[in-house]
Amino acid sequence: MTARPANAHQARLLRLLRDQGPNSRAQLGDLIDLSRSKLAVEVDRLLDTGLVVADGLAASRGGRRSHNIRLAPGLRLLGVDIGATSIDVAVTNAELEVLGHLNHPMDVREGPVAVFEQALSMAAKLKATGLAEGFDGAGIGVPGPVRFPEGVPVAPPIMPGWDGFPVREALSQDLGCPVMVDNDVNLMAMGEQHAGVARSVADYLCVKIGTGIGCGIVVGGEVYRGTTGSAGDIGHIQVEPGGRPCACGNRGCLEAHFSGAALARDAEDAARSGRSPELAERLAATGTLTAVDVAAAAAAGDTTSLRLIREGGNRVGQVIAGLVSFFNPGLVVIGGGVTGVGHTLLASIRTQVYRQSLPLATGNLPIVLGELGPLAGVTGAARLITDHLFSPA
Repeated sequence: MTARPANAHQARLLRLLRDQGPNSRAQLGDLIDLSRSKLAVEVDRLLDTGLVVADGLAASRGGRRSHNIRLAPGLRLLGVDIGATSIDVAVTNAELEVLGHLNHPMDVREGPVAVFEQALSMAAKLKATGLAEGFDGAGIGVPGPVRFPEGVPVAPPIMPGWDGFPVREALSQDLGCPVMVDNDVNLMAMGEQHAGVARSVADYLCVKIGTGIGCGIVVGGEVYRGTTGSAGDIGHIQVEPGGRPCACGNRGCLEAHFSGAALARDAEDAARSGRSPELAERLAATGTLTAVDVAAAAAAGDTTSLRLIREGGNRVGQVIAGLVSFFNPGLVVIGGGVTGVGHTLLASIRTQVYRQSLPLATGNLPIVLGELGPLAGVTGAARLITDHLFSPA
């Protein structure tokens, strides 16, 4: 895609078509503050660029029927969501409909070169199915702090070898298209906003509990990244003074006491110490334990696994309660791999938040699991790049 919107009016029209799908000129006129003649001019200019196309006759509103307008159906975007232990890659159209999706196990500690070789291989497989001849843009999520304007990770605690790596520049050269990079939890928040549980909420928190813990902050419908891009790094809020050492170099961080990695470590300790025969049996069978094993053991009634989940939920809820008192969001979304442990975790988080935060903040506050699962990150990645492409050049 070489064309870009020429002004803010065209940019807003493109984003409306992305978020709401095909619309008639009359409907677009209801949604944007433009005179009918000015709207016609801007739509015609967008039609000339090829970014939008006519798409059949709109429903009659009296008088002459107009054509629906939609984003060009041939536009293709690549969404890449890099987690600590896996990569998700998807191809979407400009309305962010996921057309194809692949997942592959990958340890982010293998470094950016190996990780992006795998991601590019997955993108090539999707292209080979006929979903795309090329990509008009790509959004990339990584599990660590990102200096957003440059698309560069900065001292990410669980990503050795990634500090300062020019992700945006390198992938833009490899893919031959514009690339934007952000923290993975910000992309999860954007995905849930576009097509998930947060569609109708302007101010909310999206907490991802995986190998690490992070929080996407959405204010007025826009992701808030902070001055340098590190907003929402709640995994390194201290919950236990003098507690366990954390990968960030401090002690007692939330992430050190409850995350996918912490839960797996505690489960193995319980298995080896004899406190959980159920976990010991699973450890003997596989040689390692994950949050999935803890979830299965808890579902089988293992009291140690249930206790680990409840204690972890209490710690997460303690931190979220502070965030709720400070930010007063309209919704809290919980996502990430550890949410697979089930509703015991969600119940513990809710209990702590509702107990510790004031009634004015929690009286109508839903705390819910995300709807999109692994598609949240790749959908958010596609939204990230369209936010860039659908801005005036």
